[in-house]
This record gives sequence, C-alpha cells and structure tokens, in this order.
Amino acid sequence: MKRTSLFRSSFLLALMLALTSALPAQTLAQEQKHGADMMNQASSQHSPAADLSALEQTDPDLAAMRARLTGEEAFAGSTLDAEKRHLITLAVSAAIQNTDEIESLTENALLAGASAVAIKETLYQCAPYIGFPRTEAALRLVNAVFLSRGIALPVESQATVTDENRFEKGLAVQKSIFGNAIDQMHAATPEGQKRIMVEHLSAFCFGDIYTRRGLDLKTRELVTFSIISALGGCESQVKSHVQGNANVGNSKQEMVDALTLILPLIGFPRTLNALGCVNVVLPE
Repeated sequence: MKRTSLFRSSFLLALMLALTSALPAQTLAQEQKHGADMMNQASSQHSPAADLSALEQTDPDLAAMRARLTGEEAFAGSTLDAEKRHLITLAVSAAIQNTDEIESLTENALLAGASAVAIKETLYQCAPYIGFPRTEAALRLVNAVFLSRGIALPVESQATVTDENRFEKGLAVQKSIFGNAIDQMHAATPEGQKRIMVEHLSAFCFGDIYTRRGLDLKTRELVTFSIISALGGCESQVKSHVQGNANVGNSKQEMVDALTLILPLIGFPRTLNALGCVNVVLPE
C-alpha cells in the first residue's frame, strides 16, 4: 500500500509540473502576480495598523490609550508640521529599534509629503548617535518600501565634502551651531582623546553628516535632539543640543512639541529627563 501511495504521489507531482511548464507566458505572469499579491497581503497583515487592530481585540483599553496619544488630534496646535513629525518619529523608532513599525512609518512619511531624499537623510542623521548597525537595520526596511513603490536606489547623493575637506567643513558647521565652545572643548581635550573628541566628532558627525543637503540645519538639529533624548542617559548631550537648537533658530516650543510627539515611543522617564534639560538651558 505504501509503495502504491508513493507512486501515486510521484505521478501527481510530475503531472502538476508538466502542466505548469505548458502554461502560456501570460498565464505564468498572472500566477506570479497573484503570488506577489498574496505575499503583499500577508506582509500587510503584520503592519502596525494590523497590530493595533489585533491589540484592539485583545487589549482594547491599552489600544484606546495609545490612540489618544498618537492620533492626529493629539497634535492639534503643534508647531511641527506633519512631515517633520513623521521624520522625527522615524528617526526615534530607529534609535529605539522599533523595527516593527519602520516600514509603515516610511509609508506615512511619504504620504505626508516627505521626499525619498529627506527620509534617507533623516536616517543618515541617526548614524553618529545610534551607530551604524541600528541605522542600517532601519535603512533596509526603508529601502524595501522604496523598491515596492518603484523609487530607484540609490537616491541622489547629498554629500558636499571630500576626504580632504570633511574635517574643515565639519568644524565650520560645528562652530556655526555651538560657537566658541568648540574651541574650548578642543583645548581641554587630552592628547590621547583627540581622535574621538576632535577628529571623528568634527569630520564624521559634522563633516560627513551635517554638511549634507536634503535636510536643512534646523531639521537636522531637531532630529538630533529627539534621537539623543530617546536614548536616555545622555543628558549632557541633550543640554548641548537644546542650546544648539536655540542657536540655529528652533524655538523651545518646537523642542517641547518634539518630546510630546515621541513620549508614546520612549515613555515618561526619558521624556521628563529631556524636558528637564530644556528647562535648565531655556528657563521660562
């Protein structure tokens, strides 16, 4: 019986393969499209919207709490427009490794009017603060969305520096944000630490990143403030970037509104610590 059953299964498999190979190209293309549609449908079932719907089924009270804090009505009167809110949320999600939502946040940013370049530059802005592994993990998900939408990769380069001038130009933009404090920091840095505090900070963080096109300086500095606030334990750097934001023209209220935006992502302790930094540097 087992041998007969095995023969029958083999015969059916061979027949299916023969029929498939005999299908016209158009039919095969239709089948492939159907398969892709099924994969997209399966993928969409794991989107944050689907997760929230599932949460509404299993934990409706928690879902309602989240909706109150993250719904559009929660940001009525915000000094941040929809595009900037989506870019900040995307950067902070990368910082806290909220990879489950990166793809839907990318879709939302595009719908809000953010360009592919602006989204990429927002993620590149993360690299000096959260490291390359987290940044690249988020970029892989962003790239998947771009490819699904027919956005060609790579996007146009926004680099403005060369190996020869990245330190010089980085130092210039660093001083434009923080002023004479940079010279004082350099003078106080021990010789054995200058590779980090002088060379890499000026050449990489500011030369390679802050000099890029695609995002204006005010947006880059507000994104940076939001990222560092989300990390926690970085109060010294948060204070520095509160002052940096003020120096480039971002208001205290814009920083408060950014913290209001990311509160549901990072929780109260880190939000309140960052808010305390804002109030120390810019008292009412």
